[in-house]
Amino acid sequence: MKRKYVILCACLCTTVGFADDTPVRAAQSELGYALRTTPEYSRPGMACWFWQGDEFQPEGYKKFIDLHREHSAVTLLTTSIRHPVEVTDPAVHDQIKRAAEYAKANDMAIVMDLDVRLARQAFQDSHPDELQEIACLREIPLTASGEVQLSVDSIDLSDHYTFGSAKTYCTVSSRLLRAYAYSTGPDGIEPDSIEDITELCRVVQADSKGLNVAIPCDSSLSGKTACVIAAFTLFTPDVFAPHLIEFERNIMKQYSDVPLAGACKDEWGFPGRFKVNTDDLWYSDAMAHAYAERYPPRDLVPDLLLMAKKQRGREQERLAVINCYMELSWKRHAEVENKFYYGVKETFGQSALSATHPTWYPYPGELEAIKNGLDWWACERDLAQTDESTPFSARTSLTKKWISPLWYNMYYSTTIEAYQRELWSSVLAGGRINFHPLYPAPLADGNTAILRGDLMRAEQRIRLLNYISSEPVECPVLILFGHLGALNWVGDSFGKTGVEIANELWEAGYYTDLMPTSEIRSVTMDGGSGDVMEWMGIRSIRNRNHWPNNYSPSSVASAGAYDAVVFYRPEFDEGRTMPVLRHLSLDAKTALFRVGEWNLDLRGRPLEAASALNQRMRAVDEASCAREVIAYLKAKGVEPQTPGRMRGEKGFPDSVVPQSSGYCRLSDGTTILASGEKELMGDPIQKTIKVRGFEVTVDAIGVVGIQLREDGTIYALAAGGLKTFKSAAQSIELPERLDIAFFKEPGHEPRGIVHGYDGPIPDALLTLTKDWTRVRVPTPYVDPPASAN
Repeated sequence: MKRKYVILCACLCTTVGFADDTPVRAAQSELGYALRTTPEYSRPGMACWFWQGDEFQPEGYKKFIDLHREHSAVTLLTTSIRHPVEVTDPAVHDQIKRAAEYAKANDMAIVMDLDVRLARQAFQDSHPDELQEIACLREIPLTASGEVQLSVDSIDLSDHYTFGSAKTYCTVSSRLLRAYAYSTGPDGIEPDSIEDITELCRVVQADSKGLNVAIPCDSSLSGKTACVIAAFTLFTPDVFAPHLIEFERNIMKQYSDVPLAGACKDEWGFPGRFKVNTDDLWYSDAMAHAYAERYPPRDLVPDLLLMAKKQRGREQERLAVINCYMELSWKRHAEVENKFYYGVKETFGQSALSATHPTWYPYPGELEAIKNGLDWWACERDLAQTDESTPFSARTSLTKKWISPLWYNMYYSTTIEAYQRELWSSVLAGGRINFHPLYPAPLADGNTAILRGDLMRAEQRIRLLNYISSEPVECPVLILFGHLGALNWVGDSFGKTGVEIANELWEAGYYTDLMPTSEIRSVTMDGGSGDVMEWMGIRSIRNRNHWPNNYSPSSVASAGAYDAVVFYRPEFDEGRTMPVLRHLSLDAKTALFRVGEWNLDLRGRPLEAASALNQRMRAVDEASCAREVIAYLKAKGVEPQTPGRMRGEKGFPDSVVPQSSGYCRLSDGTTILASGEKELMGDPIQKTIKVRGFEVTVDAIGVVGIQLREDGTIYALAAGGLKTFKSAAQSIELPERLDIAFFKEPGHEPRGIVHGYDGPIPDALLTLTKDWTRVRVPTPYVDPPASAN
């Protein structure tokens, strides 16, 4: 007898996207059990699709979609272009439209990259005076007579948006922005000696190859130094371009007739540089205008000299102008990101997804500071998204910031074994993978490699957990790093964000969130169910012991409550921190620690509230901070979760990830056991644990997720290869192992999911609910047989 199967898929809702969570009923199966599909709009399976030449051939998009339809449970394809075309080309639009329609017909959806960097020529044609510039400051000694010449080579940068493109972020033109002469001493430039000599200079060359400037010398310049500020215009839109946001909106409007599930803006910021050079500073006339408007009476061009070169007696002022420059930059990056986010909603509907990740270099340090100002937490997303080896402390904090049920990490490697480690470590920290093809490898080979074997089947087994909870992993510790301090290359905190302390805490099993101090907003009180904190965009009820009788996960308290908060190098933070600090310092439930000084405000001036701020916190040094926090948590009775281990990825800085076997707690009280240390599909789990004070014994494979009611009966259960579940209140014995999930959706009766099983639903499961949905399991990809000659 033929059985009917469904795939639970984001695209099965009535509109493409995520908002419609109304269940869609299918016909009754021949077994008599309802086949009901509910869109996993908040927890999709995700994979990356990069278009090259093949996808632009007639029906060239079908192969990738067909492969993932059959050999994965992916529902969303975050899609970008790696080919010398632009998204504004009508032919490109038409091919993407055909692909989106085909994906929708096959129960998948495309989230298309519509970033302006995929339309750089179109932007330049429309707005030739709004391209990004970079100001390069170069010095040359001056003489008593004659002429000196200074040559500055052009700039050529690239990133993933230029892969397969006809042009990099190459220099389009150059110009002399300004030239200064000055005397120097042991403490830097003598400020009173600075003079503008731009009018004296003769431009010998100013083109795409470089800038050459001749400076006539006389006795008045003898012994002085000249600094030439060469401005190179690059082939990419200016971050501060007046028409940038409008141009991206128009791209979206061009695609408004395409059934997309959303749009991507990936790794936004200034063009990436893999070496910090503060003699090369981002600049444009539009940026200079914004700078003068925000920080009157400052002028950006002379401030570039102050930022790049030490000047005697102006140390405080130098700190201040760098703070202003970097604050202006990261806030503009976030503005562009968030305008894109709301453009996605306006164009494709409130259910549409804005993807992918704001992270570029996957570590909150110096390179990321220069690229995007560490704006990760300010870039609005419905789903928290990161990439590569981003520290887990940043991944988990982004779920809290955006009220995201999970975080998704775009991950690639050269081996399936590496994907296995990432997959199982992620589930133990509340995360999933956005599957990038194997890399480095030819994309065609990488696409099929992740579909071979059991990787996709293991991912689908883990996704059983998605049905029973939409809450993030519990983190008892929060590290708030000084945002401006981490961005200021003159101070001693440049690129330092507390990841090392977070690593120590994760290694001991004490999960820790990491955020910048700029995320602090306000604190309010709620007299009903305890103190309610509305800071960092998180609304968290702090009464850990409150458990409602009906155990509705959405109403469970304790979500987001922190037992310890560490203010890490908070120098330059200002008064908006005070309300939060006053609130926390009066709350015995949260211990406050401080690493580093906190004496100056954004302008480098003494912080009036410094003494009050510092008195409210326990000062610790960097080396002992984690140990002191752990000692406090142990004394308070906070139990650790899965211990971590240091891991390096692809040459990026090491950070700690959970081991691939252990357990974690979600903020709604869900207990998760997971193990994939040895087997890709998961290791045997035969354990007795306590959940809400009740002893529970399970025999399963790979994953188990449990929520119990107050009386110890099952509220929700997910398990791979379940054989046995036993508690004092309830038992399940299955004749054979099954991948199942049992849960209750708001407004509906309890129901169940069973993966890859076409036999009669066992009686032990029917006692939980009569409503079971069968979900097919993807088949591993195998090479087609060779054609006969």
